Amino acid sequence: MALPNDSWQNTSAPLFTGLDLLLELKPLFIPLYATLVAVACMGNLFLILLIALTKKLHCTSNFLIGNLAAADFVMCLACVPLTVSYAFEVRGWLFGMFMCYFVTLMQATTVFVSVLSLTAIAIDRYIVVAYPIRRRISRKSCVCIVACIWLLSILASVPTSLHTQYLDLNAIGHDMIICEEFWKHKERERLLYSCLMLLLSYMLPLLAVSVSFCAISYHLQKRNIPGAAYPCQDKWSKTKQKTFRVLTISVVCFAVCWLPLQVVNFIRDIDEEFTILDKRYVNVIQVSCHLIAMSSACYNPFIYASLHDKFRFHLSSYFYRKKKSSSTVSYKASRFNTCSTLADAAAGLSDKIALQARFS
Repeated sequence: MALPNDSWQNTSAPLFTGLDLLLELKPLFIPLYATLVAVACMGNLFLILLIALTKKLHCTSNFLIGNLAAADFVMCLACVPLTVSYAFEVRGWLFGMFMCYFVTLMQATTVFVSVLSLTAIAIDRYIVVAYPIRRRISRKSCVCIVACIWLLSILASVPTSLHTQYLDLNAIGHDMIICEEFWKHKERERLLYSCLMLLLSYMLPLLAVSVSFCAISYHLQKRNIPGAAYPCQDKWSKTKQKTFRVLTISVVCFAVCWLPLQVVNFIRDIDEEFTILDKRYVNVIQVSCHLIAMSSACYNPFIYASLHDKFRFHLSSYFYRKKKSSSTVSYKASRFNTCSTLADAAAGLSDKIALQARFS
């Protein structure tokens, strides 16, 4: 999952052909990545804290949304800065062997966690609409689901980590350290794994949301049979409109952001000789696609906070309580000043009445 710089493998071409152009564009990419990391970390951390500290938001869907935010937070905090540093550093990977394998594993893991979380949210939305009377799962079960999502994601990312190599090229006269994924003499296995990862990490959430949306539409149409009197028919129609609004936008955002990188990675897997993607531009193309893919971590907090009714309500109530508390303090102070002024006025009036009575 790291940004590759493998032009050194082709001895017929000049060494590091695409790196020069990438370094020329470094002043453009670095501020964009810095903004992305700052916005994504703050937004996802705030979303996690809002779900964790608000008891009324403790339900299955919101726990899965929090898990999605946690995956994006970990990816932007632990993986993106090191990966970007590797892409723009002439000396290659500077963070040691352990971090080479760890970052590769965690970046693939967080992607799978996001995919499985979106899939689980789609399934949960279907269960809520199709079986509204059924009792919701407990918090303990939610914790088990989240743990299973992380465990499956780690297991799915193990092949990527196993085929990652930490190579010090100083021994052959190049001041550079490589941290890359290599499948030596296993081209068929590599293509099979790439296709499988494309299906699991990209097509799975789209398929889950599409199937779940069709199933929900079918159940809602069964409830709204023409000629039958349903007192909650309007409620079901509103549910039909709102149930998949947030989830659909999240999945569409995920699909649009990750599509360029998925296409570029697939092309590089089947085109080792760089006949489709020119070696001079492949680094810039891949870094640009990586930037677009990582930007998906910025959008989810704003999507859920702006479109989800409960999040918008609790977010506004949180700021309203802070504003109310400050206004209450100012109100009490002004009330104290007013009361003291009235007391002084009453005291002066009583003194005046006493003087008039005395002199009369």
